[in-house]
Amino acid sequence: MRALCWEGVNDLAVRDVPDPEMRNEQDIVVKVRKTVTCGSDLHLIGGYIPFMSRGDVLGHEFVGEVVEVGAQVRKHRVGDRVVVSSFVSCGRCWFCSQELYSLCDNGNTNPAITESMWGFAPGGCFGYSHAMGGFAGSHAEYIRVPFGDVGAFTIPDEVDDLRALFASDSAATGWMGADLGGVKPGDVVAVWGAGAVGQMAARASVLLGAERVLIIDRYDNRLDQAAKFAGAEPLNYVRDDVGAALLEATGGRGPDVCIEAVGMEAHRPGPQHAYDQVKQQLRLQTDRPSAVRDAIYQARKGGSVFVLGVYAGFVDKFPLGAMMNKGLTVRGAQMHGQRYIPMLLDRMARGELVTEHLATHVMPLDRGVEGYRMFKDKEDGCVRAVFEP
Repeated sequence: MRALCWEGVNDLAVRDVPDPEMRNEQDIVVKVRKTVTCGSDLHLIGGYIPFMSRGDVLGHEFVGEVVEVGAQVRKHRVGDRVVVSSFVSCGRCWFCSQELYSLCDNGNTNPAITESMWGFAPGGCFGYSHAMGGFAGSHAEYIRVPFGDVGAFTIPDEVDDLRALFASDSAATGWMGADLGGVKPGDVVAVWGAGAVGQMAARASVLLGAERVLIIDRYDNRLDQAAKFAGAEPLNYVRDDVGAALLEATGGRGPDVCIEAVGMEAHRPGPQHAYDQVKQQLRLQTDRPSAVRDAIYQARKGGSVFVLGVYAGFVDKFPLGAMMNKGLTVRGAQMHGQRYIPMLLDRMARGELVTEHLATHVMPLDRGVEGYRMFKDKEDGCVRAVFEP
């Protein structure tokens, strides 16, 4: 089968790879219908996430058709149209029983790697390095899905592929940030990053009753989408005084909830960005944390900060003093997709949550290298590139 593979730092290729094979009776095999780029994939391509091997298939956000089911699979049959959570979870361990699916004890087949990095291993993730299980990704014609009854969800007839596609990761991640960040009716919420995840966090905040949602980015096309489809108030940090705008929006207190949806390659104007970038390139820190710093500084006293962006390891100048003395609650997580996807599909079916506008460029998988270049460089207003194998 054809697949988009990692060949080395900043080197991708579409090539033939072996077809997936069933490995246990809980597996399903899915024929991929649509799969989409993600900002966190850029960290892999750029070499910021270690433990990649030449030929690894990328991609973790997808919809498809079930073509094979294991003997123990009960919820799915051949021909079902499904969306699959990007994280691999068993559904039975203690963490899954607490709906902390991305922390599953049995989803990561290489736990020693992340145990040595982070103390404990999270669950596995499709197409996201051998540190996260080494699972083949979704930028391919077919994919094996372990624990098929847990991670795959039948798509309602009212929801087309393109809308359902983003329930796999982006919408679930964004909703988790608003939910676990504690957004409640009447809150003022600030979201850093107007990509797919940031827009979904903003929309979730609106649907959870936030009085005002402000979203911060430097690309006007993404900010325009956030205003139109999420109901958020755009702030362009290149032109606008973000701190002053957030204070004005909150009567001088600062936002109740700040959601960071940027990640380890954050940008900001001024010398601080150059400092962070040089330290990252020299591997004196693994991540550029400017968006997290801003969220912590701007959050009101006693407020909440939720980190959705992907981070690998260590950062410099983390504002621990501000966090402690302001009495902030700071949380982060990889997304617990199985917890949110059924609810998201219901909202998509009712028209409360639309996502297809995020797919600004739809193309064949054979153009995957070009699609990632456009996505990385924001060429032609690319918000997300969708591949059809």
